[in-house]
Amino acid sequence: MSELKVRISEIFYSLQGETKTIGLPTVFVRLTGCPLRCGYCDTAYAFNGGEVMTVASVVAEVAKYQPRYVTVTGGEPLAQRNCFSLLTELAKRGYEVSLETSGALDIAPVDPRVVKVMDLKAPSSGEMHRNRYENIQWLLPHDQVKFVVANRADFEWAAFKLAEYDLPAKVSEVLFSPVYGELSPTKLAEWILADNLPVRMQIQLHKYLWNDEPGH
Repeated sequence: MSELKVRISEIFYSLQGETKTIGLPTVFVRLTGCPLRCGYCDTAYAFNGGEVMTVASVVAEVAKYQPRYVTVTGGEPLAQRNCFSLLTELAKRGYEVSLETSGALDIAPVDPRVVKVMDLKAPSSGEMHRNRYENIQWLLPHDQVKFVVANRADFEWAAFKLAEYDLPAKVSEVLFSPVYGELSPTKLAEWILADNLPVRMQIQLHKYLWNDEPGH
């Protein structure tokens, strides 16, 4: 493990802003790099730069916070092959580890102890063609699937995929999230209620608390 390296954009302690553990104190490990360019991306600063660290040193840095929850995110963390080893080493420490991934790369090798939070990219993202639907077979009952919704067309597409793949029966949560500043959360809530969808609507808590500043 000590020889394996990853490029890290930032490691920070904050409240989880979304997913099933929203509001819980969490250490975030943000890896550098992403092969996608979603139109609504809010972490473009993580596309480049960062610091090369050994997996062992990342694990040691995380331990300083004595966390219960750890989220590995990006960019797209799975774009770095040593991310899989990092996830396993964190899971070994007894943390509840989650992975935020675009759904465009193979999730099969992810340690089964890790909660995968996998996006399916809607039309407005500009990256819908990158969805790797084969990944759905690797989702476990504790995993989550997220749809980021910018408009009515995105919503209708997401509702169709929800039913097509019977996602509520496969994972613990299906998350619908409005694009911040583009779709009113109230409007998305009304659509979900009108269609009686079995999903959890979420807003990105960190954007309301810290105005989307890096490190939060």
